[in-house]
Amino acid sequence: MNVARNNTATGTTATVKRGRFAPSPTGRLHAGSLLAAVGSYLDARQAGGEWIVRIEDIDRDRTVPGAADDILRTLESYGLEWDGAVLYQHTRTDAYRAALEALRAQGLVYACDCARRAYRSAGQGGEARYPGHCRHRTHPPTTAHAWRLDTRTAPPYTIADRLQGNYTQDVAQAVGDFVLWRKDGWPAYQLAVVVDDAHQGISDVVRGMDLLDNTPRQRLLQDRLQAPAPRYAHLPLLRDRDGSKLSKSTQALPVAKHAASATLAWILRMLQHPLPDDLGAAAPREQLAYAVAHWDTHRLAGVREISVPAG
Repeated sequence: MNVARNNTATGTTATVKRGRFAPSPTGRLHAGSLLAAVGSYLDARQAGGEWIVRIEDIDRDRTVPGAADDILRTLESYGLEWDGAVLYQHTRTDAYRAALEALRAQGLVYACDCARRAYRSAGQGGEARYPGHCRHRTHPPTTAHAWRLDTRTAPPYTIADRLQGNYTQDVAQAVGDFVLWRKDGWPAYQLAVVVDDAHQGISDVVRGMDLLDNTPRQRLLQDRLQAPAPRYAHLPLLRDRDGSKLSKSTQALPVAKHAASATLAWILRMLQHPLPDDLGAAAPREQLAYAVAHWDTHRLAGVREISVPAG
């Protein structure tokens, strides 16, 4: 049973370390996500901090019925106990709307009904860069439209990542004016994650390398909303033998609940924290207790990806 600790989220950065794991329920938990969950858990617990779980289910078209519950049961089978109640993003649309309205009141967002095919220039990493077609229109669109953040005055952001070192991105040049509210009436990921990290008092975000280039956008939004900025640490990605990322999108096999001890020992080895031989078959809680006591981020410094060995 997961029991909340004494101090709770206050809407500001926690006085004790507070980490989080925030999966999207688009399928069962796979190895790459489990590695992120374990890394964030160890980082929080090693400092005597809290670890919470948030289900990021605002993309209703991609949400798989029953996946959220299956993810939670999988975490439990691996001994990953969280603090407090699980937060489900689909229950928080009023908070996201309030944040959007605050940005509208400052003149920082604008309506956009452009189709993606209308702009094809690529920004950083091949991501489509929005050139600002709707920024100066005199009449709001009358059809379904998104809301975008005006990034023209944004400075380049340098993220002092605890594992990867400094990462700099000029948001205006890399991605342009990015979407905060989608045409389908749901908030976009960047807005929701910033609002929820502030609401839950997250002090440290530990997640996969695939989200590093999202971080400057989140830092920009934190500044625009006057929200506290967590510290960031981006864990290496697991790569298959052919170089593919292990993820649901690449049909990676989900982790098994019945083989938790063996799988957790393997995950800890991938995180450069191998268990002693006598703990290889121990209960997951015993394995985690050892890993918490020995967690050392220096072992992962500068490691951007890990190739999964054959077999």
